[in-house]
Amino acid sequence: MRTVLLFFLIGCLGSMSPSGLQGQTLPELPLWAGEKPVTADWLVTPVAAPARVYRSADSRELYLTNGLLLRRFRLTPNAATVSLKHLGTGEQFVRSVRAEARLTLNGRTYNIGGMTGQPLHAYLREEWLDKLTASTADFQLQRVEVGSLKPYVNWKPKLWATNPNPPTGQTLSFTYIHQATELKGVTVTVHYGLYDGLPLLVKWLTVQNTGTAEVTLDAVTNEILAVPEEESAVVGRPDQMQKPARLYIESNYAFNNAMKANLSDQTTHWKTDSLYRSQVNYDYQTPCLLEVHPPIGPGVTLSAGGAFTSIRTNELLLDSYDRERNGLAKRRMYRTIAPWTTQNPIFMHLISTDPGKVRDMVDQCAATGYEMIILSFGSGLNMEDTSAANIQKFKALADYAHSKGILLGGYSLFSSRRISDADDVIDPKTGLPDKGAQFGAAPCLGSVWGLAYLKKLKKFISETGFDILEHDGPYPGDVCASTTHPGHKGLADSQWAQMEMQKGFYRWLNERGVYINAPDWYFLDGTHKIAMGYREVNFSLPRAEQIVHGRQHIFDGTWEKTPSMGWMFVPLTEYQGGGSAATIEPLSEHLPDYKALMLQNYGSGAQACYRGPRLYDTDATKAVVSEVVQWYKMYRTVLNADLIHLRRPDGRDWDGMLHVDPTGKQKGLAILFNPLKEPITRTIQLPLYYTGLMGKARIRVGEGKPRLYSLNGQHEATVTLEMAPESMTWLLID
Repeated sequence: MRTVLLFFLIGCLGSMSPSGLQGQTLPELPLWAGEKPVTADWLVTPVAAPARVYRSADSRELYLTNGLLLRRFRLTPNAATVSLKHLGTGEQFVRSVRAEARLTLNGRTYNIGGMTGQPLHAYLREEWLDKLTASTADFQLQRVEVGSLKPYVNWKPKLWATNPNPPTGQTLSFTYIHQATELKGVTVTVHYGLYDGLPLLVKWLTVQNTGTAEVTLDAVTNEILAVPEEESAVVGRPDQMQKPARLYIESNYAFNNAMKANLSDQTTHWKTDSLYRSQVNYDYQTPCLLEVHPPIGPGVTLSAGGAFTSIRTNELLLDSYDRERNGLAKRRMYRTIAPWTTQNPIFMHLISTDPGKVRDMVDQCAATGYEMIILSFGSGLNMEDTSAANIQKFKALADYAHSKGILLGGYSLFSSRRISDADDVIDPKTGLPDKGAQFGAAPCLGSVWGLAYLKKLKKFISETGFDILEHDGPYPGDVCASTTHPGHKGLADSQWAQMEMQKGFYRWLNERGVYINAPDWYFLDGTHKIAMGYREVNFSLPRAEQIVHGRQHIFDGTWEKTPSMGWMFVPLTEYQGGGSAATIEPLSEHLPDYKALMLQNYGSGAQACYRGPRLYDTDATKAVVSEVVQWYKMYRTVLNADLIHLRRPDGRDWDGMLHVDPTGKQKGLAILFNPLKEPITRTIQLPLYYTGLMGKARIRVGEGKPRLYSLNGQHEATVTLEMAPESMTWLLID
């Protein structure tokens, strides 16, 4: 769809009134004909209706909708969101009109758009809208632009993926200017992108300085929503009260190694609302005002001709309090907006860089169906060594791997290491290096060493042809008070500058087709996989305990992550202790445990770091590895589909999960485990609603003969199974 530019010729923005836009037309936009909600369940049936922008008959309002979500804007006397609605439930997420964004420029704070004068802030009535006013102190709407949603990361699928397609949708952008002389030439554009097929929009803003004077951008708030409260309490602090639960916010500014989106989030702030004087809480402490902004900064200076782009905030409207359904919605969000995460190559961790051993491992991978080798931590790989000899060594190995159809890459550590007083992060309280670092010691990515580090890794990966970077200790959010580091000016911009460098590096890798394992939440800027969630010392436990513990990690780690977004770990050789009882080597002597670990990982769709010197040591071991990998590849699509959590592993009875794929040929695949040392018979209710099957389902146990089952009113099939001791049973559903 070609872009539509809608210029509002406003002679005097300060005196703009509701009549200022009357008579103006919005060409090429369809006329709003009322809400047309999608009636089918978008988590089961694909939504055909695309995202579109509509105009009201009097051209005073715009409607951004896809049949699942509606965001409605008044354009006069200034642009403002007057409704954010889930069309399936009818739930309204706006109770009070606020500014569309907020900037602090040269130390002074300005609202971007918005209107004031609402008489009561507990809810918003339609008849109040015409009485709202705009302030000359705010940035005022100048023009509107409508266009197609463009990919944020220019990813091209190089590997097998369940979703090889970039997201599609519609964008609506409002550009604002200010009358103040000191802000002449400063334009702020607030962008809204609505995705096709799910109740999700993304919001970001850009600032351009076309004037002659420098402008310092001290702070940026790119979303402000006065939302209905989740609960009313007469007394209680904001940290004690529940936050609105059905508006899920996630921005691409997350870090801290928590391995979870909500704990890694740095930008979602639920604040109290001083305008809401009729709230139940006597101290006006209800957390019902959403503001989205980084914790500090950005603190950047825009010179003449300079431009700035904010974080991107995703807003997903949920329709339930059910944990599984909300998890499915979030997982669909990732599959849509970060499709690279649906790649899931089969890889192992090699603990050597000896050329002969690397070639042997390439041959073993080719023989068993593995697809990728990661030269592990402790293997001897040093990507910071960009000497001709080192690059030539690893280029030759990569070339050999590629000749066999195998991808090759390796490990590098950035943070949680000591470099030097000159290059490490400077604590703003003490002025000393490393005193405030999250992990004890950390270099600054904006230091001389940090800038050189990124440059060296780019050179190494480009010239060797490496296909994967396992990047340990990505930038964890450490601030730096240095004023001599070339990558940032000082404390105010230190976090923003380092985040931009880290995210830019990941986008660069992603767009080159390099797969990225990184134990921090950089998915929305191009990383592919994070730890499923585990304590490393657990892999020093005896093998039998690792098996049950591993299933717990997968069960807990896939409520919000898709299976392909998390890696597991299998220590073929000793890892942080445990001795022979904790390891799989010699592989042939522990083949049942080796197979059990492979089955539960592949069966859940989660890849694991099989860390050691080899994949097999005997023909019998090779046969088992090949058998499991071939089974996984046969059912790869459904095994990478979303998981429904059936019963959490507790070592006392069966546990299991169910893959569901309503649009696939195979609608579901259940993996059920008996951890006990004796056989058991169990009758299990399989919840098949999210398979899309209605009334009946064909289910077969393993490769056995299918049997037709009737589904009850809750779309469940009742299946009675006999499970062998310490085994996995799988069921295919279509």
